[in-house]
Amino acid sequence: MALKLDDKKALVAEVNEVAKRGLSAVVAEYRGLTAGKFDILRTKARENGVYLHVVKNTLARRAVEGTEFECLKPVLTGPLVFGISLEDPGAVGRVIKDFAKENDKLVVKAIAVGGTLYGAKDIDRLASLPTKEQALAMLAGTLLAPVTKLAATLAEPAAKAARAVKAVADSKQA
Repeated sequence: MALKLDDKKALVAEVNEVAKRGLSAVVAEYRGLTAGKFDILRTKARENGVYLHVVKNTLARRAVEGTEFECLKPVLTGPLVFGISLEDPGAVGRVIKDFAKENDKLVVKAIAVGGTLYGAKDIDRLASLPTKEQALAMLAGTLLAPVTKLAATLAEPAAKAARAVKAVADSKQA
């Protein structure tokens, strides 16, 4: 069913608004993917805070204007699904990569992060980005490491003295 002009304008405005808030985007070709499998992909995307939408290429080109995903314009050809991460930059990469493992009909065409266009082979790099919780845990571990090392270093002379006293006591008993 063809969209009316008002519907097209609303869709372009919606995608543009999401793209302005987005952290990363993946464009994938879905040719040959059944509607049932596409529904599964949409469900996984929704669960992971990913905006997923099939948009006509001409409308998608207009929708990404003025956003950091404008770099995707040259690759917008063929039947494409547009995925945008809203909460976690790696979420769209993980969703698309995991789904593409089981469904070879979904083929990544391009990735955009921070206004830079990346090729399909970089989906692994995007998918391996840590979640916010993982990043905070790594930061906490990095911040705690020097404190832990300092505590161990400060405690070592007392522990060494205690071991020396015990060794002397053990040698006198023997």
